[in-house]
Amino acid sequence: MLGRNKQLLKIILTALFAAIIYIGIWVLRIPIPAMVGRPFIHFGNPLMVLAILFLGGVWGGAAAAIGLGGFDVLNGYAVTSWLTVLEVVVMAIVVSTIMRVFRHDDRPSHIITVGILAGITKLITSYLVSVVEGLMVGMTFKPALIAAFLSLPATAINSLATAIIVPILYFMLRPAFRRIQ
Repeated sequence: MLGRNKQLLKIILTALFAAIIYIGIWVLRIPIPAMVGRPFIHFGNPLMVLAILFLGGVWGGAAAAIGLGGFDVLNGYAVTSWLTVLEVVVMAIVVSTIMRVFRHDDRPSHIITVGILAGITKLITSYLVSVVEGLMVGMTFKPALIAAFLSLPATAINSLATAIIVPILYFMLRPAFRRIQ
């Protein structure tokens, strides 16, 4: 019976994180002009990384895919929601791999490193997504590369916020998650 309770807890926490991620995007959305796509500043990325840290790559990635992808589908970004889900998969792999390399030791220097590398990963994946979006609207490859680069300000702000917010919230929430698990 204990195994079933742990499984149910994972499902509940995954749903909770999915809802928190969705709300984190919905509550604070500051649009930034861009040549490609419709980027905006939001809290979804740091919350995605926290979900992956607390729930692991599979469950945290599922929560992030539901929260971020669900937001896209319900708020006018449905055409590119598949790209958002791909970004989540990449982030889940990156964060899980980093934590595996750190042997799941969550000392402050490791979590700060995770936050920074997650921010850098988001910068790279968003650039690639913007290139694909440019190609989807009919740009040729070279203009899509340039337009994607010129569309990075919102992502740079989101990436910096991820690097700062993840360690702060992780250590604020860690005691609660340790009690739960």
